[in-house]
Amino acid sequence: MFTFLGVGRSCLLLQFTDKRFQPVHDLTIGMEFGACMVNIDGKQIKLQICDTAGQESFHSITSSYYRGAAGALLVYDIKRRETFNHLTSWLEDAPLHSSSNMVIMLIGNKSDLDSHRDVKREEGEAFAREYGLIFMETSAKTACNVEEVFINTAKEIYRKIQQGLFDVHNESNGIKIGPQQSISTSLGPNTSQQNCHGTGSNSGCC
Repeated sequence: MFTFLGVGRSCLLLQFTDKRFQPVHDLTIGMEFGACMVNIDGKQIKLQICDTAGQESFHSITSSYYRGAAGALLVYDIKRRETFNHLTSWLEDAPLHSSSNMVIMLIGNKSDLDSHRDVKREEGEAFAREYGLIFMETSAKTACNVEEVFINTAKEIYRKIQQGLFDVHNESNGIKIGPQQSISTSLGPNTSQQNCHGTGSNSGCC
């Protein structure tokens, strides 16, 4: 997940993997990781999720994580326009480090604070259309659309696998086919079943 500082990226991951909301955290330093098994169209897919630090000082490090990722979640805070304005600079890095087939989900987080909104939903939708992204608004606090953004990103990656747009025999694309034909995919609903866990205790703002 690639984001500006304090937009709630780590809370989204915690809500998805652990089904809980923790309002006060330390800031993410460097990288944290989570994993989740989901079932899409009868296929077991393991999402390996990298949560990157939002600080500009980590930008050169986190940019390298585009490489080897099949998908990315680009998150902004609907209450803070500067986080929305900052999206373009992160997005411009993607073609330099990632596959042209990377699936990117644009997320406007903190939708539970709609009365304090500084970025209209229509602006997020327009930005997503301009750059060919998938768009959803979420709330890590209420869990609104949290599962859906991860599932829908995985579904789009799986669709591209079926279309032959990802070389599943090249693990540098962020996709690995397991011995039972399960799929492991990196992120840098149909009916779904989940088995999730996080691997880090530090998290960013919610």
